[in-house]
Amino acid sequence: MIDLLLRGGTVHDGLGSPAVTADVAVTGDTVTAVGTDLGPARRTVDVTGLLVTPGFLDPHAHSDMVPLMADPQPFKLRQGVTTEIVGNCGYSFAPLSADAAREASVLFADISAGVPVRARTFAEYLVAVADAGPTNHVAALVGHNTLRLTANGMVRNLRPGAAGHMARLAAEAFEAGAIGLSSGLIYPPGCYADTAELTALARVAHRWNLPYATHLRNEDNELLAAVDEAVTIARDARVRLQVSHCKIAGRPNHGTAGALLDRLRAARAAGVDVRGDLYPYRAGGTFLGALLPAAAHEGGTGALRSRLLDPATRAALRAAGGLFDLTEPGDVLLTGGPHTGRTLADVTGTGDAWETLCDLVLADPGTGMVVTLMAERDVRALMADPLVAIGSDNGVPVGLQHPRTWGCFPRFLGTYVRDLGVVDWPEAVRKCTSATADQFGLVGRGFLGPGAVADLAVFDPDAIGHGGSYAQPDVTPGGMRFVVLAGHVVIDDGTFTAERRGRVLRPA
Repeated sequence: MIDLLLRGGTVHDGLGSPAVTADVAVTGDTVTAVGTDLGPARRTVDVTGLLVTPGFLDPHAHSDMVPLMADPQPFKLRQGVTTEIVGNCGYSFAPLSADAAREASVLFADISAGVPVRARTFAEYLVAVADAGPTNHVAALVGHNTLRLTANGMVRNLRPGAAGHMARLAAEAFEAGAIGLSSGLIYPPGCYADTAELTALARVAHRWNLPYATHLRNEDNELLAAVDEAVTIARDARVRLQVSHCKIAGRPNHGTAGALLDRLRAARAAGVDVRGDLYPYRAGGTFLGALLPAAAHEGGTGALRSRLLDPATRAALRAAGGLFDLTEPGDVLLTGGPHTGRTLADVTGTGDAWETLCDLVLADPGTGMVVTLMAERDVRALMADPLVAIGSDNGVPVGLQHPRTWGCFPRFLGTYVRDLGVVDWPEAVRKCTSATADQFGLVGRGFLGPGAVADLAVFDPDAIGHGGSYAQPDVTPGGMRFVVLAGHVVIDDGTFTAERRGRVLRPA
């Protein structure tokens, strides 16, 4: 007998095909049929007027430590997300040596969810997540920043043997179940790496046929050169390439989304399997210290503090330029510390914003921020392109965070699909499902048909959306009625069942 029958919904297959009105049958953890007159079921749910889709896959999450929180966290399930890919931007929480874990406890503070950062192998990290019982499925990338931190510390130049050490750690992670390699080339210590170092690690990923996901070395004035570097790495290592959170940052660069898309299309025409993702907001979020030049962070937290205590070094860092020069103090919202909820301009008052920034980072190098960097026309142009999927770049569901943490996918579907018509519904669903499953090799997910894993989202297209703001982001999205995770109903008519039904996913 069928375990669960979703009757009469508007079914999207996740592949971009036109929707059909049909029933969906689930037995165990598998979709067994899509059609009519499918037979009796232990539970039947009338979903007439609702969209029935594959569960959404988030290619760019920072929920690495969320499964280790004491209580189940449904903030992604409420968006329809059944699978999160963590370990992005070069920051995975393993493999970490004891010394690296101490440094990472500061570097990763904004995404650690209050869970202690400790030394462990990648295999041990995956076991810890599985044992805790994730609320949704989790697949993990191994991060270049983490590999470098463990093998070489926070110094710029590689010590003898460090490159080989990183390669061995990467191979161990892939053997344990990492689904790819990530980099975050604006963040220390990854920003100290050259193209050859990254290519060597991507070649290790190639041995497992795994992708390379990158936060580009530059997303503003030197964006196209950064894209070219990523394409070169992927081409020479023969790996699939995911360009994380595609954006055109900095006011002087607004209106140039077409140039980025042209680069991606040219790379595909030349044989590189490149795709990207983006979040549907003009603001991004990261740690406040990212406004400083990369040189400020060399040598670790202690060295950073020493530099910021020296007025002459502060002045030299200011002259070096960086992200600080491409935004305005009023566009920097602090999400941590005693000034949470205030902008850099608010804190500065009539003073010097650079000096205020340095003082804030000196007081707490782990302070986070939400920073407005993009233009709406660029966001929409990138969003409309078939090569670009939806990814949240979420933080952890604690304190003041970017609203994408609670509302990325509903905002995309409500504001940009239903209200603005940037793409149609079949394409929107594809961007949330198969576009990511295919790129990361998550077999059986991202499509809705017989034999698919029964990860499903059922929502009201007229009600889907998110009312959260930068000032009040943690608002429950509207319109998500049912979410099915491996055959289990975990959002039941809008209510979270409090079950931890997620699994750790590994490459097929």
